[in-house]
Amino acid sequence: MITKQHTLKDSFSLQGKGLHTGLKINIKFNPAPIDYGYKIKRTDLPGQPVIDAVAENVGNTQRGTVIVKNDVQISTVEHALAALYALQVDNCLIEVDAPEFPILDGSAIEYVNAIEQTGLKEQDAERNYYIVKNQMEVKDEESGASIVILPCNQFVVNTLIAFDSLILDNQFATLDKLEDFKNEIAASRTFVFVREIEHLLEKNLIKGGDLDNAIVIYERQISQDRFDQLADKMKVGHKDATRLGYIMNKPLAYPNEPARHKLLDIIGDIALIGRPIRGRIIATCPGHRINNKLARLIRKEIKQNEVQAPLYNPNLPPVININRIKELLPHRYPFLMVEKIIEIGDKHIVGVKNVSVNEPFFQGHFPEEPVMPGVLLIESMAQTGGILILNSLDEPHRYSTYFLKIDSVKFRQKVVPGDTLIFRLELTMEIRRGIANMKGYCFVGEKLVCEAEFMAQIIKNK
Repeated sequence: MITKQHTLKDSFSLQGKGLHTGLKINIKFNPAPIDYGYKIKRTDLPGQPVIDAVAENVGNTQRGTVIVKNDVQISTVEHALAALYALQVDNCLIEVDAPEFPILDGSAIEYVNAIEQTGLKEQDAERNYYIVKNQMEVKDEESGASIVILPCNQFVVNTLIAFDSLILDNQFATLDKLEDFKNEIAASRTFVFVREIEHLLEKNLIKGGDLDNAIVIYERQISQDRFDQLADKMKVGHKDATRLGYIMNKPLAYPNEPARHKLLDIIGDIALIGRPIRGRIIATCPGHRINNKLARLIRKEIKQNEVQAPLYNPNLPPVININRIKELLPHRYPFLMVEKIIEIGDKHIVGVKNVSVNEPFFQGHFPEEPVMPGVLLIESMAQTGGILILNSLDEPHRYSTYFLKIDSVKFRQKVVPGDTLIFRLELTMEIRRGIANMKGYCFVGEKLVCEAEFMAQIIKNK
């Protein structure tokens, strides 16, 4: 699993017509710095406004996802965002000279090919995953659509669709891992029923739709005259009105291509949460509206919990056990405040401490209402950060770390006997001249109980 953020190695451009406007559109994808996310710039408007591609900026979901801010909008963004998300591009600035993205062939394959040809660049920052820890569900009573998202150690999507149609009734599609996106999902085109076309034209939509950039399903026979009139409105060739079925120019890429395209749309819409996901999505009769409803729900949870608690499975063995911790740290009873390390990277570490009623400090703090002193929470985080630093040295027993500064300390909830503390420490900049700067968080379950910023010095022992 990729743990570092990535952007494009270089810029690339594509051209095509807009599905709804019919305009000739130029779109350019550019590298972007760490923690930038996806942003869209309208180069055709005065001041070239930039909009964040996030769920709460979705203003319309009719036949596509529309990003809106103030008087600026960009529609049909989902195919490009699905390609960026699936190829694990975290940061990208997209420039477009029209109010929508080009439809290209109606799928995401041209975006995928261009990204692969350009290549990715690893960035010096870790990915911030949204980890699904509890079941979440959204429903649309009007349409009968529903989406459930469940815990899973990777990103998986299952999609089921059903239509009142002799040609397209029930289908399902699955994506078990992102690496399969190009071959299994990306070439799936958008689809439309002939019976929907007049209504869409009346709403001033699908001006750029044709038999090359969509799957067109003709399953309810109409007169030849009416069929010809509809073809003329769409500026496509006439077809035999007695022959039902798929009437686009290119045959189906997959037997269940419509279901696969709905799965593609889910990925494009869920990309608007602003983080890669570890979880399983099960979608029944999905559409852009309910996709956005789920994305907004996740965004709300992310905002309420400024930082997500690390995933802790007590059944897994530690990556650093207590014996190794005692080799790295000079602390001993009663002042060794971290018991195991469950995750460690180049710039972050996750440690665990179980708080027992037998802790010696509870004798005086306080006998009738035992509360772990806040200063010891800070000490516990600092020891965890010290393990990250000392574990990277060749002879860690020859070095110690000492506080130089502690800033921005916040205590949000008391810690009591029986709590399991989970510490996450991350370097906020490179270690220079033996000085390390870190941000630390302490959790009990999913709740953030304490946070602080540290500056420490690494000194060789005499």
